[in-house]
Order: sequence, then structure tokens, then C-alpha cells
Amino acid sequence: MAAQSDPEFPCSLTIDVPLPTARLASAALQSLRVDQELSPLVRRSFSTIPSPNSPTASSSSSSSPENTVLRTEYKATTNRMLRVAVNGFMESLSTVLGVMEELDVDVLGRDQ
Repeated sequence: MAAQSDPEFPCSLTIDVPLPTARLASAALQSLRVDQELSPLVRRSFSTIPSPNSPTASSSSSSSPENTVLRTEYKATTNRMLRVAVNGFMESLSTVLGVMEELDVDVLGRDQ
């Protein structure tokens, strides 16, 4: 499936981050969405999508798969701007995932 090319923002990247639950994917999305891109030369959008490995509705007891994958789509005017923006995003994502690992309520219920 080919994406439409945007002449203003020709450089693009889609990052999919699988998470264990839809709740964690949604929490990551809400946490990362707060910080806006600083440069007008970069555009970013977030969404959650079902995992490609999730069972289809016909073979599952639930009517729709859970959105457990955090999808981040970047568009930029140059490869350099894309790289700089994605580096910043990875730093923020690392912080969010570290906090989830240390403080999430599901983690507190695990046997150590």
C-alpha cells in the first residue's frame, strides 16, 4: 500500500510500538501527545492500532481487536529534520516506557 507523497513534507517515517495492553498504548499516546513538535518543518501524528498478530474478530470471542500498538507518523521537509525529531521522540518514549515499567499498577501486582 503506497502512501501519498506530500511535496511540502517529502520525508516520512512510521514507528509502531507494540505494548502489552490497550490501556498502556492509550496511556503512552496521551503522555507523548502533550509535547508539540518545536519545528514547523516537522509534522507528527499519534494513533493506536490493533496488533497485526491479534486474532481476527471471527476467531475471537470479542467483537473487535484491542488497539495495543502505538503508531507515530512523522513527516518532515528534510531527512535531517526527520532524524532530529525522531531522536527527540525516542528519548521521550524511553522515559514513558521506563515510568510504565517502574510504576504501572499491573507491575505492582506481579510476584517479584
